[in-house]
Amino acid sequence: MPTSNSYNAAADLLQRNLQGARSNKIAYVDDQGSYTYGELADRAGRFAHALTHLGVAQEQRILLALNDSIDFPTAFLGAIQIGVIPVCVNTLLTTQDYGYMLQDSRAQALIVSEPLLPTFATILNKGMPHLKRVIVSGNPGAGQIALSRLLAESDSETSFAPTTADDMCFWLYSSGSTGAPKGAVHAHSSLIQTAELYGKPILGIREDDVVFSAAKLYFAYGLGNALSFPMSVGATTILMAERPTPAAVFDRLMKHQPTIFYGVPTLYAALLASPELPRAEAVNLRRCTSAGEALPKDLGERWRRHFGVDILDGIGSTEMLHIYLSNYPDNLRYGTTGKVVPGYEVRVVDEQGNPVKPGEVGDLQVKGPTRAIFYWNNRERSQQTFAGEWTKSGDKYRQDEQGYYAYCGRSDDMLKVSGQYVSPVEVEAALVTHEAVLEAAVVGKADDDELIKPKAFVVLRSGIKADDQLVDALKQHVKGKLAPFKYPRWIEFIAELPKTATGKIQRFKLRA
Repeated sequence: MPTSNSYNAAADLLQRNLQGARSNKIAYVDDQGSYTYGELADRAGRFAHALTHLGVAQEQRILLALNDSIDFPTAFLGAIQIGVIPVCVNTLLTTQDYGYMLQDSRAQALIVSEPLLPTFATILNKGMPHLKRVIVSGNPGAGQIALSRLLAESDSETSFAPTTADDMCFWLYSSGSTGAPKGAVHAHSSLIQTAELYGKPILGIREDDVVFSAAKLYFAYGLGNALSFPMSVGATTILMAERPTPAAVFDRLMKHQPTIFYGVPTLYAALLASPELPRAEAVNLRRCTSAGEALPKDLGERWRRHFGVDILDGIGSTEMLHIYLSNYPDNLRYGTTGKVVPGYEVRVVDEQGNPVKPGEVGDLQVKGPTRAIFYWNNRERSQQTFAGEWTKSGDKYRQDEQGYYAYCGRSDDMLKVSGQYVSPVEVEAALVTHEAVLEAAVVGKADDDELIKPKAFVVLRSGIKADDQLVDALKQHVKGKLAPFKYPRWIEFIAELPKTATGKIQRFKLRA
């Protein structure tokens, strides 16, 4: 593990793959072609040299708004190589979000995929005080620089900034669902730590694996899946620029035959519901993972029945960088988030911060070596979230007698019905076991007596008719699986659930 002495994350991940025959092994396959580890190191070195030539200095920031292609690891690792801080942002945000992030980070350069340029147009026309360069992955506009040209005209930088394990390395912005986005600042040591603590021992990633993450590189989850994990062992990674529709995912699963697939619950549900679902023999999966939201038990069991492969459900966060609670390949229980990943500690506490008893619901807190250093330029939120060694997850959990942790919803989503807590996630999990239901979300609604009761929003499978008879059937279905007071008093059928860019259900919109 890295120490506080001289350590550069890019040097570690790049140079460990330049030894022996691995330099000629395929590191990445994107929509345009394939690239060896040697070619990746050369590209990163050229980008590092170009940044230096453009006057971007150590500890200054650059904003990466890039679709998944070889240009993402090129820019990300090339910046880190010379101590420049890459700030990775979601490619599905608004102009207002990007304007805030550019201003907040004081980014000296914007590295952007060509299809995203229209979203940035207003910002770039208005001008940003710190932004000096716009570098485009694709065809640039007036006054902009093509990344391909920049790489072609640069030498390959072979030196690395003398950073330390504790130095600021990269930022990830939170989704901003509870206010302005927060820039979580991560240290150089964090990338390899996630691989050493989860990627190798729990996921079991190997050099001979081919991996494909539907979660994009700009997510904390995707960054581990498709960069730090495979690069830690010299595996091959498949990158896909387009949205992860069932058709696009199936195409990659069958064409490239990845052995590890990383998804989220919403995507797994869509894949299983698709008429194009391939046979198990048509793919080559040995391991699948899920994060972002709790994986319903029924979904995991149906995936296993079809493909013969389990989904390892886990929980991580932007603040902790990757998964710290997980099911294990040989110790899996659907309907739970599993157990603690060694190297981390978790606790479930009440409102006063006291540990609760097994079986009781409380707030989940975590501590471990991959935690963000702080939120940039946001002391108040840093103090609220990072309480000493412990990080507040914002999630409600309970732990059973066997040590398995069960997700009970976000702390601000819990319902109190008849004086007892009800987890929306629990009711949703019961609803999706009905054959008519594709997805469900549950929120609280006041009845005529101003008492809070569960209300469900349901997305039906294709061809299912929504009527009063089905409403009654769904209510009875939930009553047969949960304590009766937990059943939804109202059920509303909708075409799709509102979600964040990361695929999480936006219950606040349903409450409104």
